[in-house]
Amino acid sequence: MDVDWEAYGWERLADGVGRRRLPGWDATVGLVLGTRGVLLYDTGSSTAEGAELRGQVAALTGGRKVTHIALSHPHFDHVFGTAAFAGAEVFGAVGSDELMRRVRDRDELRTDAVKQGLDGAAAAEAADLLVAPRHVVSGEWTLDLGDRQVLLANVGPGHTGHDLALCVPGTREVVFCGDLVEESGEPQAGPDAIPSRWPDALDRLLALGGEEAVYVPGHGAVVDATFVRAQRDELARRFEVS
Repeated sequence: MDVDWEAYGWERLADGVGRRRLPGWDATVGLVLGTRGVLLYDTGSSTAEGAELRGQVAALTGGRKVTHIALSHPHFDHVFGTAAFAGAEVFGAVGSDELMRRVRDRDELRTDAVKQGLDGAAAAEAADLLVAPRHVVSGEWTLDLGDRQVLLANVGPGHTGHDLALCVPGTREVVFCGDLVEESGEPQAGPDAIPSRWPDALDRLLALGGEEAVYVPGHGAVVDATFVRAQRDELARRFEVS
């Protein structure tokens, strides 16, 4: 697929596969292009950022719309842009749908966004318009995008109770990890993290991608299996998990 990723600030990872590191919180969004579908992995930190991403996808693809969205986990910097993609089928790890529908949890997402520096009005708007997943993944789910199939895998819990990875087969498999893996800083374990299960989640990621895969963190530069394994071991030491 002839896509000029770099012209729009995106990074090409494989044929028809790219990602962008968003400003602010350095969160990753991923894009996978198929002949019958366009999949976006995460949607940014606000409705406005989602709208900007929608425009970029249209520019990259000659006017195509996002048909599928996979949400890596329910934190504001990864899900607050979803409302900008009307008509897209939204997927998330099982339980994330209920969390994003509960008023209390939406308020907590808004509060955290403001605490992290998002404008209060933008946070309130995104929380009010927050789109919960319609499709929930308890194990694995294969999506057919036309000329390619991709795999959504519920590999958590770990960073949260609802961690969804995306595996894109190819000459070199691309694995979008969400915040189960971070490169630009130490992995963040907030109040919704399940540290005792996090190393196991990374073991599952490595089993899915293998030694030769490209691993795309939720924040930071692309890494390899050696990095993921080292981070897994460090998390095990940090949280005293055998």
